[in-house]
Amino acid sequence: MGYEAIIVFFIAGVFLVVLANFLSNLVSHKSDNPQKREPYECGVETIGPTWVQFKVGYYLFAILFLIFDIEMVFLVPWAVVFKEMGTVALVEILIFLFILGLGLLYAWKKRALKWE
Repeated sequence: MGYEAIIVFFIAGVFLVVLANFLSNLVSHKSDNPQKREPYECGVETIGPTWVQFKVGYYLFAILFLIFDIEMVFLVPWAVVFKEMGTVALVEILIFLFILGLGLLYAWKKRALKWE
């Protein structure tokens, strides 16, 4: 009951990915140069350890981005059914946005949005 289109899109997606990989392997130029298996460092030999620890600010910024990006995953379906659900949908989304606002306020107070 309506799942046929989803199944067709899923099968078509898998088929197109497999087809693209097969065609790229069929057409691509093969080279077994040993330099291709070395890590790329702009042509300069590395000195010292190559593993560098990033600042925690990058991780916090990425997590905050994901949180507010996931917000769209919930807002789009809500917008689709808003007219059908009426006041119930409005109250639920206001609660959701209030909780997200509290999270943003907390991140702002902790200075997680400052890029230093």
